Amino acid sequence: MATRVRPSSKRCAVIGGSGFLGRHLVEKLLDRGYSVSVFDIRQSYELPGVTFHQGDLCDKQALLPALKDVSLVFHCASPAPASDDRGLFERVNIQGTRTVIQACIEAGVQKMVLTSSASVVFEGTDIENGREDLPYAKKPIDFYTETKIQQEKLVLEACDKDKGFLTVAIRPHGIFGPRDPQLVPILVDTARRGKMKFIIGDGTNLVDFTFVENVVHGHILAAERLRPDSPACGKPYHITNDEPIKFWDFMSEVLVGLGYAAPRYHLPYALVYGLALLLWLLALILHPLVSFKPTFTPMRVALAGTHHYYSCDRAKEDLGYKPVVGLKEGIERTVQSYPHLRQGA
Repeated sequence: MATRVRPSSKRCAVIGGSGFLGRHLVEKLLDRGYSVSVFDIRQSYELPGVTFHQGDLCDKQALLPALKDVSLVFHCASPAPASDDRGLFERVNIQGTRTVIQACIEAGVQKMVLTSSASVVFEGTDIENGREDLPYAKKPIDFYTETKIQQEKLVLEACDKDKGFLTVAIRPHGIFGPRDPQLVPILVDTARRGKMKFIIGDGTNLVDFTFVENVVHGHILAAERLRPDSPACGKPYHITNDEPIKFWDFMSEVLVGLGYAAPRYHLPYALVYGLALLLWLLALILHPLVSFKPTFTPMRVALAGTHHYYSCDRAKEDLGYKPVVGLKEGIERTVQSYPHLRQGA
């Protein structure tokens, strides 16, 4: 009987590697000497040292070639939170993750790092310095959160030291940085339409925003610390910039940096949340007849008007995590990377 070749510890796969976080992760892995296999449903990109596989992550037979001789998998594929498509979230985050786990086990993958989200414990009310032992949200505020909870459970429960398959989940919060297709472009589009004049609530709520390089750093630390004797096995870890900032101060810094006016008028939080909830329900009811997406969903209003920042103590203790890029530098680098979004561009 032929002896199975042990996969190289420096050969990994990034599922969702064409996305915002995935692309940054791939680039950093290459810098660290890894050879990388990328699996994504989107069009390929050319990078030396990368093997690209295009396919649907619900298709195990399409996944398996991307996992050949791979010892480590990063799973960061997920629809954008703003898509608000329950069927899509369930298919990718739940069914797709089940398939990824099955394919990893079949291919002999030894370690899997999931990109989860700090939102799995968020129900729209204040969280201050939240730790990982907070319970999962019993009333998830949107379909993204609901399916990310189930996804994280699937991955962490699959951790099996006896069978040699180890898993860990990284929970970033408020990812931003160069090439971000969500936060900054949506913010600028809203400002250009004259809808960024108002502050929801009193403007004092603290939140975490996390520069993308810090999120990547947390993923790689988790992967390299993940061993049978590691406390990381089967656990989630919050990864943030560890610098809570007032939500509206962050938004203002980005807007002003790009030449737009900062919001200045206050609206009562309860009023805006109630209106967002009403519009969301109306969109749900009228969906078969009319398709429209409200600008402010209940989740967006809750994120804009409540405290939600998280402790990184567990990541510091178990993974040796420390942010590599400070918040001020991260904001400056992000603003500089969007010359085409500047006022008047």
